[in-house]
Amino acid sequence: MEKNCQEVDLRKVAIIGCGFVGSASAFALMQSGLFSEMVLIDADMDRAQGEALDISHGMPFSRPMKIYAGDYDDIVDAAIIIVTAGANQKPNETRLDLVHKNVGIFKSIIPQIKERKCQGILLIVSNPVDILTYAALKISGFEENRVIGSGTVLDTSRLKYQIGEYLGVDSRSVHAFIIGEHGDSEIAAWSSANVSGVPMRSFYEMKGKHKYEKATENIANIVKNSAYEIIEKKKATYYGIAMSVRRICEAIVRDEKSILPISGPMHGEYGISDVVLSMPAIVGKEGLEGHMPIELNEEEIKALRESADTLKEVLESIEL
Repeated sequence: MEKNCQEVDLRKVAIIGCGFVGSASAFALMQSGLFSEMVLIDADMDRAQGEALDISHGMPFSRPMKIYAGDYDDIVDAAIIIVTAGANQKPNETRLDLVHKNVGIFKSIIPQIKERKCQGILLIVSNPVDILTYAALKISGFEENRVIGSGTVLDTSRLKYQIGEYLGVDSRSVHAFIIGEHGDSEIAAWSSANVSGVPMRSFYEMKGKHKYEKATENIANIVKNSAYEIIEKKKATYYGIAMSVRRICEAIVRDEKSILPISGPMHGEYGISDVVLSMPAIVGKEGLEGHMPIELNEEEIKALRESADTLKEVLESIEL
């Protein structure tokens, strides 16, 4: 019997795609205690069943939860539907190189969600995440607020980690964002960066670090190239993004109104429209509840517009 599409279970999550990212995300969410039910879906049912069993066997050390492999009929009442399915980024391959492969995969996945009139939040994690969030939004026809991407949440976490390591402070006290494309044209927004309210440049000087421009440029490059380095060494990245997925789910389920740099459509902000970018936004039970303007200098705004133009060029090459 088909479930009522209006009855969303706030304690239920669905994950579509049980590769490295999907399974790591499932493991992180099992430990989080956010949900009491999780359904895993994959084109390879055996893979989904195996992951569900493996993760379930750790539940005696965590909290009670129903974890199982299912199909699209099982996602109808999920509060959050996480899509991680798609081709993986290979060594020497950019995230944008994945566009046509993964848009093709989304053309088979998103209509399955659309026809079931799911009312939950659609969280896109597959790369290139900004392009695929745009594709999911157009294909599904869902409201803009409930089709979001993981954006630069991971990149921002990497930035905070690197700053914390360099300055010798707790990375949780670092407030800074990576904005724009989750990819090669991403921008470290140094103008608004601070450590517990102290402007970044001032904090550098307090710590005896006087080559500010060189240091920040080096950190931004490390962050931008992190995925390439990890993929070269271990063929895939999945733990960091899994923790990012968990963090976004926390903000939604707990209605935290947290500020996270997720992928969402732009409507004239900084002179940018008709594209999905990763920008700081208020995230709560309704998904993307509004963009949060941050201070950017002219150079950063120019770079942001160039990043948007890069994505628009790619969008022009695909059919939705």
